[in-house]
Amino acid sequence: MQGLFWLYLANATLLILHEMDSTYWKEWELFGIRGGVTVFLLLHIPLLAVVLYGLVLLDRDVFAGLILSLIVAITGIGAFLIHSWFLRKDHPQFNTPFSRGLLLIILLMSIAQGSFTIVQLLS
Repeated sequence: MQGLFWLYLANATLLILHEMDSTYWKEWELFGIRGGVTVFLLLHIPLLAVVLYGLVLLDRDVFAGLILSLIVAITGIGAFLIHSWFLRKDHPQFNTPFSRGLLLIILLMSIAQGSFTIVQLLS
C-alpha cells in the first residue's frame, strides 16, 4: 500500500492546488454558491480535513482509507470533467495553460490512484 500512499499524497496536493486556483477564478460564482469567498473557503475546511484524514487512514492500513482514496480519485476525475464542460460552454475560468494543465494532470493522477485503489480493494 506504500505506492498508493504516495499517489494519494501527490493527487491530494494537486487537488488542493486546484482549489487555490479555484479561489483565483472565483469558482463560487461559477457554481452559484452564495456568500462569496468567505463561504467558499469555509466549505473547504471539512473537505480538506477529510482528504487529509484519508491519507492518515491509508498510512495506518485502515480499510476506510481505501474508500476515501477512491472518493478522492473520483473527485479528481469529476473536477476535470466539470471544468472541461464549463470550458466548452465558453466560460473563461480555468482557461489558462496552467489551469488546464493542472486539470489534465489531476485527471491522469486520479485515474492512476483510482486504479491502484481498486486493485487494493479487490486483493
